[in-house]
Amino acid sequence: MIEFREVQKYYGDYHALRGITATIRAGEFFSLLGPSGCGKTTLLRTIAGFEDISSGAVLIDGKDMSNVPANRRPTNMVFQSYAIFPHLSVAENVGFGLRRDPRSKAEKAKAVEEALEMVGLKGYGPRAAHAMSGGQRQRVALARALILKPKVLLLDEPMSALDKKIREQMQVELMKLQRELGITFVLVTHDQEEALIMSDRIAVMFDGEIAQLADPETLYRHPDSRRVADFIGVMNFLPATVTGESGAGVSLDVAGLGRLDVAPDQVAATRTGGEPAVGFRPETLTLLYEGQPAAAHEAAGIIDEVVYYGDMTYYDVRLDGVDKPVRISMRNVFGRPVLDVGTRTRIGWAPGALVLFR
Repeated sequence: MIEFREVQKYYGDYHALRGITATIRAGEFFSLLGPSGCGKTTLLRTIAGFEDISSGAVLIDGKDMSNVPANRRPTNMVFQSYAIFPHLSVAENVGFGLRRDPRSKAEKAKAVEEALEMVGLKGYGPRAAHAMSGGQRQRVALARALILKPKVLLLDEPMSALDKKIREQMQVELMKLQRELGITFVLVTHDQEEALIMSDRIAVMFDGEIAQLADPETLYRHPDSRRVADFIGVMNFLPATVTGESGAGVSLDVAGLGRLDVAPDQVAATRTGGEPAVGFRPETLTLLYEGQPAAAHEAAGIIDEVVYYGDMTYYDVRLDGVDKPVRISMRNVFGRPVLDVGTRTRIGWAPGALVLFR
């Protein structure tokens, strides 16, 4: 549905987009993820036609958009601020884009009602827009964008102003809506959890470039670089020394874990020339409680910190021979005790959960 071909964007001397080449498939929920200033919103605005590119090409549905103005593109956008007109009713806001539509007044009113029903606001048309809650205003903005039946819906951090509970509810509703409509959704977000939950694929961006483009599970379990690994969720890192390498994998001596081997698919694709380190997620290690048998791979340490979340407990454990603690998450199943700070403990781990960065 969307293709970027070596897209470059300069603002004077500032190089905002650096040769972006990627495709977004028809009917997928695609996210642009990265820290502030990485270029994700600029890239989204090149799709909408709100930003001209310095060189390269943006294609939508196979057509070059170089000379196509924003109002002629098969796209619509939901802005971070929602851009709701406070002096208009909900129905007037939703139907704003139909002002020049040749349909009759009755047909337009029916289209507005259908759009409101689509986003769960049936019957809200007569209400004043300024009296709606944040979550309701977001739905109004969605209905207004969807009433024009675009091929691509662009979402510029639309949930950043919502509180946690409403945001989580809207994430699920947006996913369902996208599946029902079959429209290509492109979301800009800096929230890693939001991108992992909602997306079919994610492009992680840094400094105007795509560092990795993959499905959420691949990004989480097999990051291409330490920078991507550190940005997506929580990743522990331990210094490592490479002691041998062959077609079967890499042999390592890892601080706190000892000697081990990793398979070729556990080696990050991007090499930066930095000091080797092994990374692993908090849930891939486990505390071995008193009385549990020895694990195939085991390490020892002391609990430095305990953070209780109800369903989960997060432990910071200082492994023997390592100064900086690692984070370990444990589900609080019935009968499993929560250990205290200062407790001496054993850690079980599997080599397959490790990723080598170098």
